[in-house]
Amino acid sequence: MHHATLAAQDISKKFVQGTQEITVLNHINTVFVHNKSYAITGISGSGKSTLMHILASLETPTSGTMLFNNNALQTLSVSQREQFLNKSIGLVFQAPHLLKELSVIENIIVPGLISGRTRNDCKQKAIALLTKIELLHKKDSKIGELSGGQQQRVAIARALFNEPAFLIADEPTGNLDLATGKHIIDLLIACQKEWGMGIIVSSHDEYVAEKMDEVYELREGTLHPCSQKIK
Repeated sequence: MHHATLAAQDISKKFVQGTQEITVLNHINTVFVHNKSYAITGISGSGKSTLMHILASLETPTSGTMLFNNNALQTLSVSQREQFLNKSIGLVFQAPHLLKELSVIENIIVPGLISGRTRNDCKQKAIALLTKIELLHKKDSKIGELSGGQQQRVAIARALFNEPAFLIADEPTGNLDLATGKHIIDLLIACQKEWGMGIIVSSHDEYVAEKMDEVYELREGTLHPCSQKIK
């Protein structure tokens, strides 16, 4: 993970609606580095989710290149992309996207099993993560027995399982009340400081902008650095 970088190089994204071509992202150039936290703010519909999906290589830009450690993500094969997503990128969305039929600990170990680690090894790692997110007492619970905030904490633990270079969180507090949302952001910051990964969080939440090292606003398809930040 040393000196990992995720770079958007002249990224644009256009959609066609009927006869209209709509530009959502317009020539974005930004480099994100590990060991730093970033907030991406912007009004609803400004393209934050599209940008986050492109950063994570879940979506392809219309033009431009995404680079991870100077390697173009567009050139990856399907299996290489899956490996990249499983090992180098942790993803957290507004909805937790947990597997309801599995227990809490079983949800968390999924990335480890995919990458070929033994179940026993995975469980030991999951117990450490559950302790970190203060949910060890819920390890055998079904997902439906958890509150929204607890489910989001499980989603974060799952995203962190393979110690990714970057954690990309798209509106992670969007479905939560204010106090629970703050708890989630504080947890993300604590994990980032402990493990030295980069975190990129898109949000409407002012608390997110206050807590991150750098803040960008996505406006008219372009990322604008915010020079003034409340600390």
